[in-house]
Amino acid sequence: MTLPIVSVIKNHTKKPSALLTLLAAGFLIGVGSAAYWFLSQRQTSSSGLPVGVNIIPQDALFTVSLTTDPKQWQQLQELGTKETQAEITKNLVQLRDRFLSENGYEFQKDIAPWVGDQVTLAILSPPTIQPGIKPLNKHGDGAIAQQSMVMVLPVKNLEAANSILAEPKTLKQGKWTEHTYQGITIRQTDSQSGEKLSAALVDQRFLVITDDPQATERAIDTYQGKASLATVEGFGDNLRKISDHHPFAQFYLNVPIAGRLAAVAPNSPLPAQVLTQLQNNQGLAGSLTLEPAGIRIRGISWRNSQSQRVLKVEKTAETMQNRLPADTLMMLSHRNLQSLWADYVLISQKNPLAPISPEQLRGGVKSLTGLDLDKDFLSWMRGEFSVSVIPNSSNEDYSQDFRAGLLLMVQARDASNGKSLRKSAEASLKKLDEVMQNQYQFQIQPSTVAGKPVINWITPFNTLTATHGWLDDDIAFLVVGAPITDKIMPKPDQTLASSATFQETVPVQLHPNGRFFLDMERSVQNFTLNTVFPQQQTFLDATQSIGVTSAVSDDRSMRYEIFIMLKKGETKGTG
Repeated sequence: MTLPIVSVIKNHTKKPSALLTLLAAGFLIGVGSAAYWFLSQRQTSSSGLPVGVNIIPQDALFTVSLTTDPKQWQQLQELGTKETQAEITKNLVQLRDRFLSENGYEFQKDIAPWVGDQVTLAILSPPTIQPGIKPLNKHGDGAIAQQSMVMVLPVKNLEAANSILAEPKTLKQGKWTEHTYQGITIRQTDSQSGEKLSAALVDQRFLVITDDPQATERAIDTYQGKASLATVEGFGDNLRKISDHHPFAQFYLNVPIAGRLAAVAPNSPLPAQVLTQLQNNQGLAGSLTLEPAGIRIRGISWRNSQSQRVLKVEKTAETMQNRLPADTLMMLSHRNLQSLWADYVLISQKNPLAPISPEQLRGGVKSLTGLDLDKDFLSWMRGEFSVSVIPNSSNEDYSQDFRAGLLLMVQARDASNGKSLRKSAEASLKKLDEVMQNQYQFQIQPSTVAGKPVINWITPFNTLTATHGWLDDDIAFLVVGAPITDKIMPKPDQTLASSATFQETVPVQLHPNGRFFLDMERSVQNFTLNTVFPQQQTFLDATQSIGVTSAVSDDRSMRYEIFIMLKKGETKGTG
């Protein structure tokens, strides 16, 4: 088994977007005294933190640390179907051959005898990324500056590593040259293409490889005392919260720098409002582990200490998955719909990357119903809510046009004080009924399901289109599409929460702020999905289900846990 990430150093493209895409495909998708301890003690890695944190400069845009354990790479290839295994194998072999084999190296023979348990690859930010200043490339023509890459390989067998460095393989193009910086020998290639692969053994403990000699010098300066990744505000504290024993991968994204890069990109500039919001967020990090049934990702995002906006730590009961039938295909839930909307408005207003702008949604509701989204609806939607897709099992002729029903459930109760808001909700729903009757000529037909009153919307063609009513005393529901009301009234005996697939997929370690569940296998069987990324169908066919849990960790950080349950096929290797 080879270490595929090594090959990225020589052959990555210089364009940030292409590089980030390559890294994403490879996955899918302390401060103060602690920082001083990192710098003074020069440990290869502290517990729960990636290797090389005291070598990588503080302004690194993105880092990913990968295990070198061949058993874990083999385990990765045993997950999924034969098709996904073949795709993984093809990419690993290609990456291996581009860097190792083409230059006369073999991982097991030349690298494995001396490398440590983990290697880290970092993308450094352009040297002139500053607020309001567009970074120039080396030609000074206004294009975005090229980003350098640094790879840190810890040395566990110095003798074996020195033997490789002392007699480097003969290059097919160009030659090796040497120079000394801060007392450290730097070897670099000098090829006609202009690409310079640079390597240095730092403190006899780390082999640092870069695609730019200046990046090598920056890494040496960092190790000798300049600000490193370990000194980023909140980096150590937050990564330790999600640390795993021997993870397959760990990653980190510097959000403010990523925002500034996006702001100066010629094709997708971010407005000042969005950039300001990004500056309040310091980092996004995650740890990926392989399990017998799939892949688990533990993530965390945190705000910097200057951020005026803090997160609310609220612990509310979660009940929605206990009200849904076991055959539910998808569920998205959150503790408070109104607060979720407020967060979305904050980050998406005038943001060209947002899927839909708040102004468009408000305008659409006003145009279709004459009602105000905020005053007539969100004002009473202050409790737990869920959006679900439930398959149609009705035999009625009028229901055959719909394969599933879309179900919205909202608790009309203020989550902060427990006050019931049902009267306000009933008044809004009555207004909505009047609009559907007077403006769209729907029949508003009272009925009962399981002894409880409901309101049906019947089209002019005598087809049931929607149903709304109440569960218990303060949970309003609206069903659109297939008539699946009888699946939630009365409360189902076999609930989604009790189903084996839900229990095995949705993480339960965190006290949830929100949850997401998708039965991928059954959804693909029932619906045709638009193609979003290459090899999408291969990925969909290999995935059984996906579960996500989010939680407020404290007033400045959010935790995430994702589990992707994969089908397991026959074992394949890279050979």
